[in-house]
Amino acid sequence: MSQQAVSARKRQMFSWGLALALSAGLSLASAQRESTLVIGGDFSDLITLDPGASYEFSGSLVAGNLYDTLVIYEGNDLKTLKPRLASSWTVTPTASGSRITFKLRDAKFSTGRTVTAADVIYSLTRVIALKTPSSFLLTDVANITAKSLSAPDAKTVVMDIPKTANPNIVLALLTFNVAGVIDSTEAKAHEKAGDFGTAWLKDHSAGSGPFMLNRWDRSAQVALDVNPNAFRKSPNIKRVILRYMAESAAQQSSLNSGEIDVAWNYTPDAFKAAQSNPKLRALKAETFSLSYLGMNSAKGSPFEDARVREAVRYAIDQDGMIDSLLQGLGRKTQTIVPIGLAGSDPKIYYPYNIARAKELLKAAGKANGFSVDFLVSTGSCSGGVPCQDLAAKVQSDLAKIGIKANIKQMVNSELYTTYRAQKATLIQADWSPDYPDADGNGTPLSDYAAKSLAWRNSWNNAAAGKLAQTAAIESNAAKRLAQYGQLTALLAKDGPFAILYQPYKPIVTQTGIQGFNRNANGDVQFEKISKK
Repeated sequence: MSQQAVSARKRQMFSWGLALALSAGLSLASAQRESTLVIGGDFSDLITLDPGASYEFSGSLVAGNLYDTLVIYEGNDLKTLKPRLASSWTVTPTASGSRITFKLRDAKFSTGRTVTAADVIYSLTRVIALKTPSSFLLTDVANITAKSLSAPDAKTVVMDIPKTANPNIVLALLTFNVAGVIDSTEAKAHEKAGDFGTAWLKDHSAGSGPFMLNRWDRSAQVALDVNPNAFRKSPNIKRVILRYMAESAAQQSSLNSGEIDVAWNYTPDAFKAAQSNPKLRALKAETFSLSYLGMNSAKGSPFEDARVREAVRYAIDQDGMIDSLLQGLGRKTQTIVPIGLAGSDPKIYYPYNIARAKELLKAAGKANGFSVDFLVSTGSCSGGVPCQDLAAKVQSDLAKIGIKANIKQMVNSELYTTYRAQKATLIQADWSPDYPDADGNGTPLSDYAAKSLAWRNSWNNAAAGKLAQTAAIESNAAKRLAQYGQLTALLAKDGPFAILYQPYKPIVTQTGIQGFNRNANGDVQFEKISKK
């Protein structure tokens, strides 16, 4: 083992020890183990707990339990909108588009203050003003501004939508944590230099969800306590601890010893063993996630030429990846709309073909290949496979066509910060739509102006952006499917992505854990979980 690996191992062991000590102290102080749910997993992508700024998987998981949105999808039903803070809503046509009117239920924040229409408007307008990573959902997809929102009274929120936005898509995106409602009085009390309280909200909470933040010890754990004022009540769980455990082996050991109740990142081998263990419950959860390679196509980049990007897609051995590495914990797909959503394209555009990949590189003037830094996570990748193993497989595949991918591992928070700055030439990453609709991938992966994935990969294709915008607002189902057919084909041919697979999420729990469910959108409602 190298000195660097030894140091990394020591840091990991220190993190586990710190997490154990902290969680033990918290449990002794305020909760019995029987009423504490402990989840072990790789939560290293956590950057902020501010619902309007968080745009990572772990951040969305936590924010969904700290904050309420106006509307929501419950459990595995990702087609039927349900009330949350809004007890009802109506959509009416207007001369300029449509109007959505929400009536609020009686609810309180963890601070004890009543949730009002003013809080809803503050929460949405602060996201627009701050230009957070997910603000494009409100500005570019919903096409709203601060002037679009009004409150006739304390229990009514009015949202005016222009003709350039689809009200059904707007309602769907309002289920994402970007629309989480914050106690505006509390946020304003912690404002600094006009930041709308975002520095404070990074590691504090001010929501009406079933839990509130106790503490976030970075790289160790996140501890949530039950919110006594919440209208969503937890049956017997009073505390939830998300303990940082990047390695599957640590999760397995801790689950077997009873230190944790849920393991978030079992490897395919370990998951297979857990399926036949009567003391454990193995859950193969559906996802809308995509594991992909992002290829920065900026001027001067080796991926500037579309033929090079196409060569990479031909060089990736998806079948070997899914069958050997993932052991079936993934599905083969090659386009940007995941299986399970209307608009998904089942066509295989790129059968594994090394000879064709080499021809494309030669045509692009790169017959001798090239060298490139390949950014990957230090933790577990989708489908439970260690990221270093997935990276090695990609590296091996690309080497066959002369591309030398120099693996550079980073913790997820650093990885995504680099990626968001357009500084990743080649990266392995995951993406899941923010809401269960084809547009949840269509706009961010296709439209450069949205400043999301297309932007991160410096890919600016006007035709793709226009097609994504058109499909998003199309009300005729058949026409919309046809438009997504065009969009997925365009991205498959010219886009900056090589889709690796669509994963399942391997989760293992103690048999005494009841009501645990992770839906395809990645949501887990902690208040519905109980311990036997």
